[in-house]
Amino acid sequence: MAGKSGRSINNVPESSVKRIIFSWEGILVLLFIAVNIFCAFFSEYYNLSSLLRQMPVYVAEVFLMIPMAYILILGEIDISVGSIVCLSSTMACIVCNTNAPFILVVLTALVVGTICGFINGFILTRFQELPPMIVTLATQIIFRGIAEIVLGSGGSISASNTEGFLLIGGKVGQIPYILFLVLILLIIFAVILGKGTFGRRVYAIGTNRLTAYYSGIHVQKIRLLIYTAMGTFSGLCALFLLSTSYGANTTTGNGYEMDAIAMAVFGGILSTGGKGNLAGGAISAFIIVCLRVGLGQRNIHPQVILLILGVLLIGAVALPNIIKQVQRSVKK
Repeated sequence: MAGKSGRSINNVPESSVKRIIFSWEGILVLLFIAVNIFCAFFSEYYNLSSLLRQMPVYVAEVFLMIPMAYILILGEIDISVGSIVCLSSTMACIVCNTNAPFILVVLTALVVGTICGFINGFILTRFQELPPMIVTLATQIIFRGIAEIVLGSGGSISASNTEGFLLIGGKVGQIPYILFLVLILLIIFAVILGKGTFGRRVYAIGTNRLTAYYSGIHVQKIRLLIYTAMGTFSGLCALFLLSTSYGANTTTGNGYEMDAIAMAVFGGILSTGGKGNLAGGAISAFIIVCLRVGLGQRNIHPQVILLILGVLLIGAVALPNIIKQVQRSVKK
């Protein structure tokens, strides 16, 4: 088509395949494949069987990434989740050691986690001027402090009855139950976030909270609900963590909040709010899980693994800006 100036105007839409490949999720898929190839060459023991066997130890943290993605899209943060996992694990072990039915152990972990999450949400919605970072830092100290008081001088507790934990830590063939549950929850919450009315409201709050409020969105109710869900998922994480460790101590859950944040941010979810999706978070979570399993099989020090993950996280944050700068320089 030619305009009045005589120049040709191309009105050809960009190829959907090209758009998918060069999207952040497409790049993450390629990185996921690259990480698995690297791990297979790096460790002679790395294969699908060993990955599925060791996966439950790390996949429990993916439970935390799901509601953390919602919180980050709100433009907020929760750094108390590791302490909630610690307290939930501790209380679940105590109830387990009373020979109570296992359903009570499950309810204990979930209820303790939910109460902790509700406390975070209540404080933040009741005192809206308080920053989430400071509030959840305070509750992080409080929740872990309670766990340490309960654990006493020994600083640890073991579950005397492990039958229930063995059950939820079971497998279908070689595939652990936890993997099925994680995938189901990821799909459900990805659909809610991406297609549901609730998800659109979360994005609206993250983009501009004041505008969302004047548009009739119940901002504080949604914030309270999401923080409460964060606590519930922390209790769920504690349960599956107990299915591999059969006990808790004062260091249980240390650093889990940073792992959950790293998975979400690496997946393309902006910490400033209003942008991102769970698909990217899910792919990045499994990239980190695979990397940890592969490097762990060669006895790489955990701190070195954290260093590598930190570099990847910085790269994930910086790459979009680098790409924009390159595009601008090419146009010039």
